[in-house]
Amino acid sequence: MTKSIETFRGGVFPWEIDIMGHMNVRHYTAKYDDATLQLFGALGLTVAYFKEQDRGMAAVQQNTTYGRELLAGDLIEIKSEILEAGERKIKFLHRMYECLGGDEASTCEITGVHIDRTLRRSTPFPAYICEKALELSKE
Repeated sequence: MTKSIETFRGGVFPWEIDIMGHMNVRHYTAKYDDATLQLFGALGLTVAYFKEQDRGMAAVQQNTTYGRELLAGDLIEIKSEILEAGERKIKFLHRMYECLGGDEASTCEITGVHIDRTLRRSTPFPAYICEKALELSKE
């Protein structure tokens, strides 16, 4: 079993609604991106780390499911968990919940690869990031 951490809390705004009357898919992606930034920060993959080490992350796969419509005014939170952590890649899962009812509205599973920005190739994570990912992947 894996441990999840809260990585996003916010709401659905009227300008995020599409012609069908619910939150448009591009806004799910934006909220998942915000959650990813928080999850990476918890691992030590911060903006400062990326800049100082000339590193980055590349998303190589992303699968999103939609289980419940979200409407303007809904309050949401995202909880994230590490599914797999390897030498050069990490797979994680975001779960988006409607706060008041607790319903799971959507999930997003992402695989990211750690890259050297100069060489434009994958590169191993530092040991301390691997250790933190392993710590977060266990309950």
